[in-house]
Amino acid sequence: MTAIDEVDQLERLNKRGRDLFGKTYGFSVDYNEPISQRIRYTSKLRTEYTAAQAQLPPHITAKLPPSTSASRKKEDAARKDVDALLNDILPPPPPAGSLLAKPSLDSTALTVRQETDTSTKSNDQQLMLRQQRQQQPQSSAARALIERQANVAQVRPEWHAPWKLMRVISGHLGWVRSVCVEPDNQWFATGAGDRTIKIWDLASGTLKLTLTGHIMTVRGLAVSPRHPYLFSAGEDKMVKCWDLEQNKVIRHYHGHLSGVYALDLHPSLDVLVTAGRDGVARVWDMRSRREVHILSGHKGTISSVKCQAEDPQVLTGSMDTQVRLWDLAAGKTQTVLTHHKKSVRALTTHPTEFTFASGSADNIKQWKLPEGGFMHNFSPQHNAIVNTLSTNSDGVMFSGGDNGTMAFFDWKTGHKFQEVETAAMPGSLEAENGIFASTFDQTGLRLITCEADKSIKIWREDPEATPETHPGIEWRPTLGRRRF
Repeated sequence: MTAIDEVDQLERLNKRGRDLFGKTYGFSVDYNEPISQRIRYTSKLRTEYTAAQAQLPPHITAKLPPSTSASRKKEDAARKDVDALLNDILPPPPPAGSLLAKPSLDSTALTVRQETDTSTKSNDQQLMLRQQRQQQPQSSAARALIERQANVAQVRPEWHAPWKLMRVISGHLGWVRSVCVEPDNQWFATGAGDRTIKIWDLASGTLKLTLTGHIMTVRGLAVSPRHPYLFSAGEDKMVKCWDLEQNKVIRHYHGHLSGVYALDLHPSLDVLVTAGRDGVARVWDMRSRREVHILSGHKGTISSVKCQAEDPQVLTGSMDTQVRLWDLAAGKTQTVLTHHKKSVRALTTHPTEFTFASGSADNIKQWKLPEGGFMHNFSPQHNAIVNTLSTNSDGVMFSGGDNGTMAFFDWKTGHKFQEVETAAMPGSLEAENGIFASTFDQTGLRLITCEADKSIKIWREDPEATPETHPGIEWRPTLGRRRF
């Protein structure tokens, strides 16, 4: 094929494109100006500037085909609506001769929105201007635009006292993998890789009782607030119900096909939810030992489960990077959150707010319930696998990492105000400083962490700290936390 044939073929293709798409942009195909330029002008104006400016520059208006009477009436009505909207949104015009003055009609620039230079105005003038804008009636579209711009400003985080180590408890012979606190705040229980469950006095830290019965690591514990029952789950596929008045097992819940990694109790129903390596969450009737639902949908190990009284009543985090919100009545998935890029190993719900957080190696994210809307990322984060998250009613969230790093965040803003690294117990390896489980006590004043050095550590806020003596990490507003 010669060069002339290629040019002819290209012209035929261009003509075919003009015949197909030319009339879509509001003009015929017999203009002297190149069709590509007219398409570029018209499509750019429609997609970017139609909602912001009702009047086109003269050099573009002259190239458009003449409009009929009906179309002129529609254009006039649309122009009036847009002009009314712009009058509500736009600030007063700048003085003549300034750099922000509107360009002349001969200019080819399109002015979408004008901004006044407030850097040279005094505080009183800025306050008066803001009050005038608030007093002016605004349409719904204008209010939506202004609210979205206002959301960019970040709130300064609340000051929290730093946390320090209060007590170290040793007694387990394996990694401590689970912990729960009794509702009356008198004692707490821990489960470990030595296959035992130990009950400790919360005030003194002394050992009160040791329960044996599991044949593998105990990975989940929960105490019922309405019954004298302690529930435990382990890697031996067993879920047990312990009667604390007799200190023995009274029920077994059979059904899991592999190790059970997470367990939680419903706060208002006699329902127990367990999940593990088989990728399903099983809902049990606490007394009859029957499976109420089998919540299936995850494609990997479920490592964390949380229950709450309102819908969605069950939250699960899995190693398939998904967080699922479940409809407990129907036994089906209500929402799937796929924002994480790595395994979700930890979940925590706020005691008073209808929000929750999920922890992964890539990010710790906060979500809004019940729809599961993304709120923000907690930043800056520690570069580690997040094994556990805990939140108290004072707005403090704790996260424990696989490398022994501990971070404390302000719940409302996501700002990290403290980061420490736990110290391994004497006699253990330096690498055995990972944190596997954590929980706040019922008052939220003490934090219990379970670690890889076979120890249990209790932390509390420094009672002598003040905002002057411990200002915390310097906070600087940034837009990074708004990203997914």
